[in-house]
Amino acid sequence: MARVSVEYRDHIAVVTLTRADKMNALDDAMAEAIIAAGQEVAASDVRAVVLTAQGKGFCAGLDLASFAAMGEIDPKAWLLPRTHGDANGMQELAMIWRRVPVPVIVALHGVAYGGGLQLALGGDIRIAAPDARFSLMEMKWGLVPDLGGMALLPALVRSDVLRLMTYTARPFDGKQALEWGLVTSLSDDPLTEALALAHEIAGKNPDAIRAAKRLIDVAETADCATVLMAESKESVDLIGSPNQLEVVAAQMQGRAPVFKL
Repeated sequence: MARVSVEYRDHIAVVTLTRADKMNALDDAMAEAIIAAGQEVAASDVRAVVLTAQGKGFCAGLDLASFAAMGEIDPKAWLLPRTHGDANGMQELAMIWRRVPVPVIVALHGVAYGGGLQLALGGDIRIAAPDARFSLMEMKWGLVPDLGGMALLPALVRSDVLRLMTYTARPFDGKQALEWGLVTSLSDDPLTEALALAHEIAGKNPDAIRAAKRLIDVAETADCATVLMAESKESVDLIGSPNQLEVVAAQMQGRAPVFKL
């Protein structure tokens, strides 16, 4: 049975976790399917991505059978090789969505625990149900977050919040997640909200949207001089380009723009 589905609608890719009978828990097959879906949409000409899940929860974290298998595998051989650029295979679950060149909007309901939470952190924007439940769960099992969480969380939450989440593994709801900065907004219908936002983004200049994601990635990691030069280079490529001129024409004529891919 497929673990992940990818559907294309109006320049939007809807990626859905489909292992609902296991709360979309992560085993090897699930991890491979998620990464493959990310690679597929990254290579496509979509303008936005919505990441969602079937069933009662977004993702319950690592499959319990995978915990049992840990004791039979040399962790050095499993975790230390960089199989996906700067990441190992499990870290790529989150990082692949940062590598997708267009905005990724995550719709969260039910639980997002452990690896499920870290998977969601890879998105650009997270919309959650108020009663969704979150936990950086690894300490419950005597472990530390190692699926990309420590690369992504420091840009989202204060140091004391990060430490509280990591040290205690306490579950918390969507309202707390919003207050801490883990999610962007709350909605009683996260998927509908995410799709509406994706459609709004898909109506913008696709060249500028991709440039904006590249530029934000630089802005979050580089020194001031590098960021200023990146701004200028992206603008040089956009100003006067066909899709940018189409935006201007559409604004002047009071119509929706028609972009060239």
